Amino acid sequence: MNSFVTHLEAAIDGTILPAGQLHGMHGGRPIWVRYDLAAIRAAVTPDVIATRPPNLWRYRELLPLPLEVEPVTLGEGMSPILDCPRLAKSLHLERLLVKDESQLPTGSFKSRGMAVAVSMAKYLGVKRLALPTAGNAGGSAAAYAARADIECYVFMPEDTPAVNQMEPYLFGAKAYRVNGLINDCGKLVRDGMEKMGWFDLSTLKEPYRLEGKKTMGLEIAEQLGWRLPDVILYPTGGGTGLIGMWKAFQELKELGWLKSDKMPRLISCQAEGCAPIVKAFEAGSRFAELFPNARTIASGLRVPAAVGDFMMIDAIRASNGLAVAGREATIGEWMRRTSSATGISVCPETAVCFDVLEKLITDGTVKRSDEVLVFNTGAAQKYLEALPPDLPRVEKEKSFTQR
Repeated sequence: MNSFVTHLEAAIDGTILPAGQLHGMHGGRPIWVRYDLAAIRAAVTPDVIATRPPNLWRYRELLPLPLEVEPVTLGEGMSPILDCPRLAKSLHLERLLVKDESQLPTGSFKSRGMAVAVSMAKYLGVKRLALPTAGNAGGSAAAYAARADIECYVFMPEDTPAVNQMEPYLFGAKAYRVNGLINDCGKLVRDGMEKMGWFDLSTLKEPYRLEGKKTMGLEIAEQLGWRLPDVILYPTGGGTGLIGMWKAFQELKELGWLKSDKMPRLISCQAEGCAPIVKAFEAGSRFAELFPNARTIASGLRVPAAVGDFMMIDAIRASNGLAVAGREATIGEWMRRTSSATGISVCPETAVCFDVLEKLITDGTVKRSDEVLVFNTGAAQKYLEALPPDLPRVEKEKSFTQR
């Protein structure tokens, strides 16, 4: 097996697990993938990576799929980092960047995790997989499973956005609506594992979606000339991306590829209607409790209990960051304000980030001189219910006069 993976490691207690085998969780908690970083440093350099095709597989040495194995791919990455001077000016910032994940193959950041997770599942012999979804994960998993010729089951809350319901069906998955939240959907997946013989592809319940999401951090560093911004705001549901980015930054630091040891402050952004990580962070806890009566139009943030809660909170605290809740009532307003000022198709989850950002600028936590990067994790057009347009009508028989 031509891979730089040395072993897997239980995140909760450090137990060493063998690589090259199918793993779910250990002790009911997620698993890290560990690499021989000294060997990677000797095998590849940033200059070599720069010559490769512009997709996430350019970082093959830092990914778990053996080098000789063909990945399951739809051309995912690199998503652009877009400078947003007009919006920056309105927020009294000198530099505001948006990393636009809506341009990935399935219209969201979920393409990254699923590309790597499904590639590894196929390599390790999985024939059937299942997962719960609060939004984009189901469609993305279904697309990559179709590409890999793996059977896919998707369970989602019955009020999941219509486009997200349509996608798994379109890609040939067996998709079901459930009268509950994503944790109820997750229970159906867990309970069906033995009877149905499927592999659980839930967030952080296998080790490889995290490695795909890690590439967001690798890309930021490369796109900014192997340095990192001062502040990163990330919409946090299951939190795989936030955890993965921090893992990427630590690996890059050990590789010696970063031009500065200064790490960005990570701001975990949740909606006030579902903010278990914010609540735990403010309480000084490492673990979050189930958030009661979780409700938000930002469906990707409606995760009332996350199995990687402690990993998120560890990363936030290690970065001197924060977990902050944005206002539900302003989501539609921020979607339109940010999209109209940037031309970027901003999703509801990212709208929450901008509400948080304005709050942090106002109270001085984020300074005018800070270089701020916000993740746009998905495309607005996937959320038809979040911002229904109320367009004025004009009669075709009359000439138009602008008012």
